[in-house]
Amino acid sequence: MIEYIKGELADVTPAYAVIEAHGVGYGLNISLNTYSAIQGKKEVRLWVYEAIREDAYVLFGFATRQEREMFMLLITVSGVGANTARMILSSMTVAELCNVISTGNEKLLKGVKGIGLRTAQRIIVDLKDKIVTSGIAQELPSNAGQSTPLVNNSVKDEAVGALTMLGFAPAPSQKVVVSILQQQPDLPVEQVVKLALKQIK
Repeated sequence: MIEYIKGELADVTPAYAVIEAHGVGYGLNISLNTYSAIQGKKEVRLWVYEAIREDAYVLFGFATRQEREMFMLLITVSGVGANTARMILSSMTVAELCNVISTGNEKLLKGVKGIGLRTAQRIIVDLKDKIVTSGIAQELPSNAGQSTPLVNNSVKDEAVGALTMLGFAPAPSQKVVVSILQQQPDLPVEQVVKLALKQIK
């Protein structure tokens, strides 16, 4: 079992990283949170989850051990596959997700692409106790549960829609757009999209 891969960051996109270690290039699927954490770095260490299927051998990489633990908890929930779990972890941080699960905020979970009401409820029911017993919630910073500022939903939705039409995945687009609107809540849609295009690449 591969615990982590440490080496030179040879290539990175918001969804995929290539780490060269001892002459071997390892391709890892990553979340937007991990992308933000490793972007611009020369040498990185990513915690690894190996998804071994009949038709594929896929590696998922995580900037922190907590994110990997949360990913592994998410994929134990019926109806949540590896790509859906990565989408969830691209839409919110581990701290935010812990807060969503512990407060039973199914509406926020349902906002993630590919998550319906039933799956959101199942995640909350299945993982509410597990995030406590696994220790993930305790390992996070004390301000983890604080709610993030509200953003203008119509501007957010329009900007995410525009980015999606340009070929960007919805989850990373939403993450970047929300971050921009939290810092500059009065920006018009076109300015948000312009800023997002600079950050999302």
